[in-house]
Amino acid sequence: MDATVHRPVMLEEALAGLAIREDGVYVDCTFGRGGHSRAILERLGSSGRLIALDKDPEAIASPEAQGLRQDLRFTLIHADFSQLKEIVEALGYRGKVLGVLLDLGVSSPQLDNPERGFAFLRDGPLDMRMDPRAGMSAADWLARAGEREIAEVLWRYGEERFARRIARAIVAARALEPLTRTRQLAQLIERSVPRQKWRKHPATRAFQALRIFVNRELECLEAVLAQAGEILAPGGRLVTIAFHSLEDRIVKRFLREALSLHALGKQRPSAWEIAHNPRARSALLRVAERRG
Repeated sequence: MDATVHRPVMLEEALAGLAIREDGVYVDCTFGRGGHSRAILERLGSSGRLIALDKDPEAIASPEAQGLRQDLRFTLIHADFSQLKEIVEALGYRGKVLGVLLDLGVSSPQLDNPERGFAFLRDGPLDMRMDPRAGMSAADWLARAGEREIAEVLWRYGEERFARRIARAIVAARALEPLTRTRQLAQLIERSVPRQKWRKHPATRAFQALRIFVNRELECLEAVLAQAGEILAPGGRLVTIAFHSLEDRIVKRFLREALSLHALGKQRPSAWEIAHNPRARSALLRVAERRG
């Protein structure tokens, strides 16, 4: 979901995993800027259908979304993908869907806009919500949470080894002034982590943890995986693209335990793609098929 070239990570591999039929019904659970949706539509015939979801209102209102809405085969819905089953049932496609695609994590347009609060290298409001109209921002949560709770979130969702030290620093800092800006928090973390321990920017894991927690990403992932097994037709495919181990562990465990799906394999991006798109470096694609 790259904002500049509009080419999603592992695009061709995802399309191959979906094994698209011209007359099939497919769901793109993470529309972003429409790279996957556009490519799927190019492979569908006149009787094919594509449903796309996104919880980010900026994605729903983007020029890419408005352009694709002209296609009568395409339906775009502002919703969290944890509502997959409800939406598919309302449209009359339960048990008829031939492919579900999940491109997980944060999109490039979200990272590139400092006003969204996802990135720490440029200053912006400490928000991090994928839907800014719903739920509590990262700043609001950090203003209220206790030190132990903050440390638990940083460890659980970011595997941050200095979680307790960072949590202690956050509580001390907010007693002096509110934490409301991304650079403010990033600089606080920089001061909290010993410089000799830096392998990448010291705020990386903490920002990841806060984003995942604020958006309930792992809980929503568990929900959509279970629902995908119910709405897919026999032989239908589930394709997931994960960008960190927490997501992939959930997918891997689900596929190992699911009775209705069996895993077909996993794949990493090519060396060429990694060279041309550094975001692809950590991607892992998995494909599963609904049993007949």
